[in-house]
Amino acid sequence: MAIDPSRALGAILPAREASWGPDQMILYALGAGVGTDQDPTDPRVLQYTWEGELKALPTYAVIPVFETLLGLLDVPGMDFNPMMLLHGEQYTEILAPPLPVEARIVNEARIAGIHDKGAGKGALIVTDVTSRDAATGTALFRNEFTAFIRGEGGFARPGDPPAPAPGNEPPAREPDAVVTYPTLRQQALIYRLSGDRNPLHVDPSMAAIGGFERPILHGLCTFANVGRAAIDACADGNPERFRSIKVRFASPVYPGETIVVRLWRESSTDVLCTAHVQERDMKAVITNARVTLFE
Repeated sequence: MAIDPSRALGAILPAREASWGPDQMILYALGAGVGTDQDPTDPRVLQYTWEGELKALPTYAVIPVFETLLGLLDVPGMDFNPMMLLHGEQYTEILAPPLPVEARIVNEARIAGIHDKGAGKGALIVTDVTSRDAATGTALFRNEFTAFIRGEGGFARPGDPPAPAPGNEPPAREPDAVVTYPTLRQQALIYRLSGDRNPLHVDPSMAAIGGFERPILHGLCTFANVGRAAIDACADGNPERFRSIKVRFASPVYPGETIVVRLWRESSTDVLCTAHVQERDMKAVITNARVTLFE
């Protein structure tokens, strides 16, 4: 198996439609942990879980593009074992705020970057996806999925640009805010119903093959909690102020553990973040994260 950038870079994936409504939005919020150890009548819970005054948890924008990403496996020059794929980084941006609680979209995707980490060390594949309203063509949101393919690499040519540095390093001072979210032991069982049914998150034998002692929580569930923490701590709990989020996945969370998000305000619209697991000596699970807000 091999990755050939001369064939794959810039490739356009087949456009795919997706849709959602209030039920999908509420299920996603519950899967992300909204309401866990919280008063269910708290307005910050109800805004994500009650259709009467429903707002989107904006990190939902990663969900409707999953089927589009499956096209990556059919691109010429992208010959790799999908079991060797890890989600390395994620960028999500709301282009037409706020994210609607009901929509039908078309996803337009292309392979925007391929970077060699060294022979046998791995390769980074960046897939850019713009999601447009199916009726009007308005671009609603955009995602960049960075996949790390273990065991690949060795294809770089002299002069090829290196993979960009992750950036978004937090300052050497105490955070401006710390937000703690417990997770349920069955959290992955709920979150997977939003569309990511990778057996790594439910099947103990598959988790063992991946080198984990038990099924792990979806990285994008932890990602959702970083976004939610920035909204709660830096945007007065208003998800409509959320503009974008960029994270680097460092380590998995096990369902039932406690996610601790640290936040440093750079300005009224820029927040640097990290996420850690309380039960494992504050092990980092998300690093190099930045959330931007609308004024």
